[in-house]
Amino acid sequence: MDADAAYMALALEEARRAAAEGEVPIGAVMVCDGAVVARGRNARESAADPTAHAEMIAIREAAEKLGRWRLSDCTLYVTLEPCPMCAGALVNARIERLVYGAADPKAGAVGTLYDLSADTRLNHRYEVTAGVLEAECGQILKNFFQGLRGTRKDG
Repeated sequence: MDADAAYMALALEEARRAAAEGEVPIGAVMVCDGAVVARGRNARESAADPTAHAEMIAIREAAEKLGRWRLSDCTLYVTLEPCPMCAGALVNARIERLVYGAADPKAGAVGTLYDLSADTRLNHRYEVTAGVLEAECGQILKNFFQGLRGTRKDG
């Protein structure tokens, strides 16, 4: 397993924890200089906070742990393509690289609907690697929403 897949597997662990807590199963892991410095998972329901996305939680935790807001030597691994809010936060954090699993056709902002990661009008751009463990990242979301609708099929 390559490094991107290994870190995405950690993000999937966070997504599973989110699902177990009744949250949409999205997980994130921030890696700086080869070490995991922060983890995040969706917490909008439990925190009653519309900004409590996995990415935002991981960004905040990394900045606090590192004692700086510029995360220019960091890579964020997240199971779902970031929304505009999270993609914008990555610009503001000066992130070096983003790796995500599944594309988000409803809100994806790093290539699907928008591409804030490469917008030359903004003051920072970051590298994006898409589709790492894509099937697993997509399946956990599919299973969660099928379960909510009561249409989950075993197998």
